[in-house]
Amino acid sequence: MNNKNMIQNLLTFIPIFLVGLGTIMIYSSSSIFAAERFNDSIYFFKKQVVFAVLGMVCMFVMMNVRYGFYRKIAYPLWLLSIGLLIAVIVPGVGTKVGGAVRWLRLGPLSFQPSELAKLALVIVLSYSLSKKDYTKVKHFSIGVLPHLIFVVPVCLLIMLQPDFGTAMMLLAILFIILFAAGIPVLYLALMGMVTGVGGVVLVYTKGYRMERVLAFLDPWKNSMDTGFQIVQSFLAFGAGGLYGTGLGKGTQKLFYLPEPHTDFILSVIGEELGFLGVVLVIGLFAVLILCGIKIAIHASDLFGTYMALGIVILIGLQAATNMGVVMGLLPTKGTPLPFISYGGTSLVINLVAVGMLLSILQQCNFMARK
Repeated sequence: MNNKNMIQNLLTFIPIFLVGLGTIMIYSSSSIFAAERFNDSIYFFKKQVVFAVLGMVCMFVMMNVRYGFYRKIAYPLWLLSIGLLIAVIVPGVGTKVGGAVRWLRLGPLSFQPSELAKLALVIVLSYSLSKKDYTKVKHFSIGVLPHLIFVVPVCLLIMLQPDFGTAMMLLAILFIILFAAGIPVLYLALMGMVTGVGGVVLVYTKGYRMERVLAFLDPWKNSMDTGFQIVQSFLAFGAGGLYGTGLGKGTQKLFYLPEPHTDFILSVIGEELGFLGVVLVIGLFAVLILCGIKIAIHASDLFGTYMALGIVILIGLQAATNMGVVMGLLPTKGTPLPFISYGGTSLVINLVAVGMLLSILQQCNFMARK
């Protein structure tokens, strides 16, 4: 896959296809709920279409912006993210939904600053690492400490929302980028141990997190309580079989499967489009990630390499986490499936990230490195 045109076509087509599929599945999975709650069966569908159009416009704009521009805005964008995350937790400013305060209300629309923070961290880490000498980056004070200073405050602010899963995901992105930069494994192992111990403590001291872990280990034991979501997800996949029940003909979305148009939309795909539909989605994400890795390998400079890698990790980790949760391979965590789940901020930011990948691709030289 060393053909630049082919990679560009795949990187353009796959997100658009996934967005189109997601929009259709959002209507299928939310129409009855939307009619019941808002007296408008296309309530979620309409909003997603607006964000899909906005996101695609942003994607095509970003692919025509030379990615070197992001060096200039790396620090301001990080500071903006910090400011927005602080605003979220200010009483009376952030919007509380489902026990968490993660949104800022902008008129009729809501915005989730943590989604912007993910991309801002990828950019600032890429810029910071690309400026450092390869031999000096192996020193803790140069290669590790400055980047912890970028990531830890963001994670702490996100934990206050609270959003444990997103904070852990940002730390995972940091580890992988530092590993790619050549940071000694000893430092990474120590960071991993500290993070692991901290994560266990945070899970153990919060009852609802511990309940999610126990439900993950044995969802059938409390199938009407903490294990309800994953059991209903299993039933959806099982009902779909190989070919699915048919588009719009699923039954688990009828007030059985919680959040069918957001976190558990892949379960609806599994029921209505079957095993083949799920395999198609997984395959498209795999190709998208492979294209991103190719771009990272052949980028014209280290900044492009780190940024492409960070974007691939960002999209790939979200997709893998969501799929792992709905298939019972990971404890329940409210992570949307990129490009497919309902959610305007996530959709627009992910499409912007793809536009950045396409911008990096414009300056790749596939003949220089093989």
